[in-house]
Amino acid sequence: MSLTPARLRPSDLLRLGGTGLRARPLRAVLSALGIAIGIAAMTAVVGISASSQADLDRALAALGTNMLTVTPGQTMFGKNSDLPDTAVPMIRRIGPVLSATATGSVDDVNVYRTDRIPAGQTGGLAVLAADLGLLKTVGAALSGGAWLNAATARYPAVVLGSDAARRLGHPPTVYLNGRVWTVLGVLDPVPLAPELNSAALVGWSAAATYLGFDGHPTTVYARAIESQVEAVRNVLGPTANPQQPNEVKVSRPSDALVAQRTANATFTALLLGLGAVALLVGGIGVANTMVISVLERRAEIGLRRSLGATKGQVRTQFVTESLLLSLLGGAAGVLLGYLVTGAYSTTQKWPTVVPLWALAGGVGATVVIGAIAGLYPAIRAARLAPTEALAAS
Repeated sequence: MSLTPARLRPSDLLRLGGTGLRARPLRAVLSALGIAIGIAAMTAVVGISASSQADLDRALAALGTNMLTVTPGQTMFGKNSDLPDTAVPMIRRIGPVLSATATGSVDDVNVYRTDRIPAGQTGGLAVLAADLGLLKTVGAALSGGAWLNAATARYPAVVLGSDAARRLGHPPTVYLNGRVWTVLGVLDPVPLAPELNSAALVGWSAAATYLGFDGHPTTVYARAIESQVEAVRNVLGPTANPQQPNEVKVSRPSDALVAQRTANATFTALLLGLGAVALLVGGIGVANTMVISVLERRAEIGLRRSLGATKGQVRTQFVTESLLLSLLGGAAGVLLGYLVTGAYSTTQKWPTVVPLWALAGGVGATVVIGAIAGLYPAIRAARLAPTEALAAS
């Protein structure tokens, strides 16, 4: 007969740990509930803060945090320079650039409500050739009508800015260069590109065909990945005009981008601090439960040792119980925290955002802390001599 103690398989350990918890269901439920509340609080605080941050990011994005503009500068002799007609496609080839579009100023052409308006009464309205992707890049929207497309951009059709439409009296047609142009639509005010509000926008091809447009863009709008805005800004000049990069003006990043990054850093520090506190509370709860369990089960420990259980088996049993308790509490807490976040975000009309690291980290960290918290009670239980444990009972 072998005197070597039987080795416990993982399935045996799970059954043994589960039996230890089922033997004291009320204590196990209350302990798991305490852990769940702590993890739920952490998940909810992280989720609500992340949802609030997402709403803030959405509001700041509307301010054009990732938009840069490129305009022609001046030559070394003080004359106005031109951007090449290849500037937009070249800028689109920059890796972090999400989109790029342009407008071109049509010189010596004005827009009038009728052909009876004196030539000098321009109302300060500009005529701009517009790239078809303009609305998406600058975040503009139509208050009515339609935007230019590949077909209408070739013919006498125009879209009016909000101020231009108001000054002209929202006419169905306007006059440009002595020709009737059909008004396709009217823009809402464009906060990121206010120069469009007082402009009549025509197709690039139509401007060249009917208005003598030379094809050179005068303002290029580019959207870039927010984390790469500064890097993109550094290469926009040489990319837009490789021959004369010093004759290109590039706007500096929006102040809102700095505010957004500061807010993100503050939120991150807050979330890490709150998460650490919640996990610490959960770990203390697990440790307290397991220490009390050892004190209450001295007789069981002594009996198992007398029947041949090794110190390692007793130690493993209590660590397994601690892990199961932590896992149940952590999973329940993460689910509860997600539901609380969703309910609160819905009432505030925020997007519901719970970072994946908070969900996975809540359960994972709880299990790790549960193992650490259960280690001391497990070692203490394993050190109990069988005679001492049985005598104490």
